Amino acid sequence: MAEWNDPRTTSSPFGSRGPALNGEALGAVTMDQGLRRYMLSIYNYMASGVLLSGIVALLFANSGLAAQVMATPLYWVIVLAPLAFIFFFSPARSEGTLKTMFWSFSVVMGLSLSALLLVYTGPSIALTFFATAGAFAGLSLYGYTTKRNLSGMGSFLVMGVIGLVIAMLLNLWLASGPLALAISAIGVLIFAGLTAYDTQRLRDTYYHVAGTDMMGKVVILGALSLYLDFINMFQFLLSFLGSRD
Repeated sequence: MAEWNDPRTTSSPFGSRGPALNGEALGAVTMDQGLRRYMLSIYNYMASGVLLSGIVALLFANSGLAAQVMATPLYWVIVLAPLAFIFFFSPARSEGTLKTMFWSFSVVMGLSLSALLLVYTGPSIALTFFATAGAFAGLSLYGYTTKRNLSGMGSFLVMGVIGLVIAMLLNLWLASGPLALAISAIGVLIFAGLTAYDTQRLRDTYYHVAGTDMMGKVVILGALSLYLDFINMFQFLLSFLGSRD
């Protein structure tokens, strides 16, 4: 007959799993908090880069220098300089170097964007900016929260960007209005897709770099990706919503 002081009679059948379950729950909460901080850092860098580019563009345009440069070959140097910058971004570089490159890139991009302030009216630029910001926020939220795997879109979208660049270069000689509108429409769709795709890619990357020296670098490179998605979507939308002076 079992004794009343038998310790087996007072133990809970679930007691041995309590600490393990609590540990798993605590780990999940910690991981979620880390993911939120990681994504917030990316968005902060990206938004700060956009703000810096906007300030530089505004100052450069209002100074009168932008109008002078547009009439010289130096204009093409300023326009193409951001593209050259992108090729030098690499995870192999130190985090400090990547930060310096990101801020420098934002300044150069601002100089390039200043030409838009000379072509389009201020109210139409502001309208397009807020429309882009709203679309970007919605698409990025979708990419972050959706359970659908968007990785299959990656190669398709990259090929779309390459085709877009080729079409834009071709239209420099053709100067076709209808082709320019088609390029803008396709550009909006491609960078809308890239916004959702890049957000999900960056979210999933966190689980591979959390707690490593790579995380700081991934934050900067991720901010650059989202910055480019935002700026390109803004420029293509401006073709539809912008009013020329």
